[in-house]
Amino acid sequence: MKISDLKNKIKNIKLIVLDVDGVLTNGKINMDSKGEEIKVFDVQDGYGLVLFKKAGFKTAILSARSAAAVTARAHDLKIDKVYQDAYPKINAYNCLLRDFQLTDEEVCFIGDDLPDLAVLRRVGLAVGVPNAVKEVHEVAHYVTQNAGGAGAVREVVELILKTQGKWEEILQSL
Repeated sequence: MKISDLKNKIKNIKLIVLDVDGVLTNGKINMDSKGEEIKVFDVQDGYGLVLFKKAGFKTAILSARSAAAVTARAHDLKIDKVYQDAYPKINAYNCLLRDFQLTDEEVCFIGDDLPDLAVLRRVGLAVGVPNAVKEVHEVAHYVTQNAGGAGAVREVVELILKTQGKWEEILQSL
């Protein structure tokens, strides 16, 4: 995709929607001795979402799985909407559009695996991570340089804020 086409897509974005495993985390599922799931989140990704909200944007999580760690992290970051156990994801995505009263063109979705494809095909800005499956790379408008769970979300947030001319204002407000 040409840079000018990518910038045109980015200019419409009002909401960023995130998959969890493989995007907000590295995709590995860790369990303690009691079988409790442990997730590791990147602090810079989290702060990127804080900055995104500070710039007036909305955030959402859309995950086919459910985990208490996701609920806690979403609460900590003040994520606007969280959809867990959302399979197929497209159903929750349609609810999300209604809830936020947005169009596909106003949504950025970051995904990494096959359950994300239906949503990635619909959104205005489809983003994959380097560790995504081939099919995600084929439909993505943009593939991050940083891996899921290691700065990919922050990279997309900064790309949107800079393209929309809001980055300097955010820096001045810190």
